[in-house]
Amino acid sequence: MNDLQSAHSAQADSVRRGIAGQLGALAHPARIHILQHLSGCDACCCKDVVERLDLAQSTVSQHLKVLVDARLVRMTSEGQRSRYEVDREALAKLSHSVGGLLNACCAGTAEKNQGSET
Repeated sequence: MNDLQSAHSAQADSVRRGIAGQLGALAHPARIHILQHLSGCDACCCKDVVERLDLAQSTVSQHLKVLVDARLVRMTSEGQRSRYEVDREALAKLSHSVGGLLNACCAGTAEKNQGSET
């Protein structure tokens, strides 16, 4: 493997890890529900999400942290409160990447196209 192939392989591995991490963050029904709620708002605080879901505040906070760490949701501090909003650009990129991956797998070309899902 030459340097260019090695760099391409490392980039493809990084892309796969990023997609897997973001999909992992979505792999819980409560986080999907939170994301759906946030997508209908400009931004809201944890209390607003707690009022929508039948979950404890600490549980919602942990789920929000997972979504923020996956860079699917942005958090901004406003005094003692934190406001959360969907990162629409990140979601669009993930949607594009997953769609491309699934289409390539269905067509049998995924291995040939590895790394091109960026």
